[in-house]
Amino acid sequence: MRSAETRKAVTATLALVFAIGCGGGGPPAGSEGPLVPEVSAVFADLDRDDGPGAAVGVMLDGQVVHRAGYGMANLDHDIPITPQTVFDIASISKQFGAMSALLLEGEGSLDFDVDVREYVPEVPDFGPVITPRHLVHHTSGIRDWPHAMLMSGVTYTDVISFEKILRMLYRQEDLDFTPGSEYSYSNTGYNLLARTIEVQSGQSFRAYTQDRIFGPLGMENTHFSDEYLEIVPGRAESYTPAEGGGYRRSINQLTALASSSLNTTVDDFLLWMTNYETGDVGGSAVLERMVEPGTLNDGAEQSYAYGLAVGEYRGLPTVGHGGSWAGFRTNFMRFPEQNLSVVVFCNVSNCDPAGRAQRVAEVFLEDQMGPRAEQAPGGNEAEEPPVLTATQLRAYEGSYRSPELDSTYEIVVVDGVLTARHWRNGDATLTPSGDNEFRGDRSWLPLVRFRRNGNGSIDGLSVTGSRVRNLRFERVGPG
Repeated sequence: MRSAETRKAVTATLALVFAIGCGGGGPPAGSEGPLVPEVSAVFADLDRDDGPGAAVGVMLDGQVVHRAGYGMANLDHDIPITPQTVFDIASISKQFGAMSALLLEGEGSLDFDVDVREYVPEVPDFGPVITPRHLVHHTSGIRDWPHAMLMSGVTYTDVISFEKILRMLYRQEDLDFTPGSEYSYSNTGYNLLARTIEVQSGQSFRAYTQDRIFGPLGMENTHFSDEYLEIVPGRAESYTPAEGGGYRRSINQLTALASSSLNTTVDDFLLWMTNYETGDVGGSAVLERMVEPGTLNDGAEQSYAYGLAVGEYRGLPTVGHGGSWAGFRTNFMRFPEQNLSVVVFCNVSNCDPAGRAQRVAEVFLEDQMGPRAEQAPGGNEAEEPPVLTATQLRAYEGSYRSPELDSTYEIVVVDGVLTARHWRNGDATLTPSGDNEFRGDRSWLPLVRFRRNGNGSIDGLSVTGSRVRNLRFERVGPG
């Protein structure tokens, strides 16, 4: 545990070392440091030359106090991770989309409270108005594209472009809920925000963020990827653990502007973390807006602000965000009252960057933290699901098509089990869980409800998940 006096002494010493090593400027190219042994201990299991790992940056009281890479950026070519290694930081990208919108508002070119169809008329008229404010705070009711695409047979290793995501949005038939009435995390909402920024700025989203954020801050190795085939020097490959040991490459062909797909380094991100203190881009007013939580129609405050989640850890207020795509796992955690910021970029799917960021924060703030949260007790045992005969199950057989996804599932009984088949996805087993309700064993079909018409015949079904609700499929053929 560090006392406040020890913390100040360590900060001063590290700042001096870092300033000497850098000549008083930015991070020294091709090197690491300063280093805190207790922080390195958090990543000791990744500090190896035969596996992927992480890049880490820590800033305390305006000074970089830890900056290092652990493990390998590319296992094919034995390239180690350094603070200059480029990572796709996934959903941490959202704060840059939100900042861009706030900057555009400051220019008088975007209104957070007008109908987004005034900017992007291709968005369907769902009836209730969707505004940019809804997009920023995840209260729009727009479906999250990752789940919807999985249902349609698109896998995460396919090419998923910004344009493809927008085309899916423009085909959406209804909303998951009335805008502003609920919170539901939607990557699609941030992609629409990016398109809005393009229309109103007259630039590509990549160019606008370069001109207004990355360029002014000197983030020379940072850009939003809008071309999955582009060559990015120094970019890390991403990996997942393989069965039986070792690792497999996890292909990343995503260009989801504003919601994800930001390529950056720890060194560049340290410049962004500095901006939260200096306000060089945006100024104090915009930075204060960035951490203002959104509110629902009934006035209830939510925990999501402008691309940042507002919360607490062991009694200390925090803001930050996590990210996950392909094998990349990332986390940014800031303690504004203690002026501590931690960023962890991993290129392996089992890295747990959030847990590691918390452990890093404890190295510096343990003496100011409250007790660890106790694990909640387990819930009550689930009720016994209904048992249906083969004859009852066969009533659900048929072909079901979603015009919104342009995709069809065949529902058949196989060995006494109701099964959903798709030409690209594997078979999903549907287990009865209620009246005309089934739980699927695949992530793309978590909950299926069959719909009966006035005659009692089944004429369709809907699929609901955490970020997609009641997506309709019409019965178009018998079993």
